[in-house]
Amino acid sequence: MFTPRHILVTVTAALACLAFSAQAAEVVYVAKMDGAQNLPEPIKTAATGEVILKVSADRKKVAYKVTVDKLANIAAADLHLGAESQNGPLIVKLWPHGKPAKKGEFRGVLAEGTFDGSDFRGSMAGSPMSDLLEELQAGSVYVNVHTNDGMDPPNSGPGDIRLGEIRGQLKAQ
Repeated sequence: MFTPRHILVTVTAALACLAFSAQAAEVVYVAKMDGAQNLPEPIKTAATGEVILKVSADRKKVAYKVTVDKLANIAAADLHLGAESQNGPLIVKLWPHGKPAKKGEFRGVLAEGTFDGSDFRGSMAGSPMSDLLEELQAGSVYVNVHTNDGMDPPNSGPGDIRLGEIRGQLKAQ
């Protein structure tokens, strides 16, 4: 026979399990990239891409996958701080990691791996992972895939890499 105490203990245990499983779930962020989102001006390009970030259950690592289509002469893929309407500083380098630039058109998975707080750069260098997670939750992180066709971009100096060919804001799924 169940007493009110047994029921209370059972309900409390069940709620604790639900709360733990909700906390331990991965959080996923996705960015759909294209040239129309590039700043300060959109870029007309057929290139598109997608970035998926999966925050580990313990909130200490992020797994990522960068996929692109119809993108030529890829030079870099980075996470940046900034709202949809602004450019911001680089905070995590997703590609390359000791790999040469992709010459010619590329389709498929450009990069996948994991990063943690030790990979932060610029204004995020030395920050805890929780700082990035707050920025992601606020919608203040975007992805840029940079290209270099050997031509200097407008309003830049020799050897500068374009601000980005395709860009997308990361959003929680």
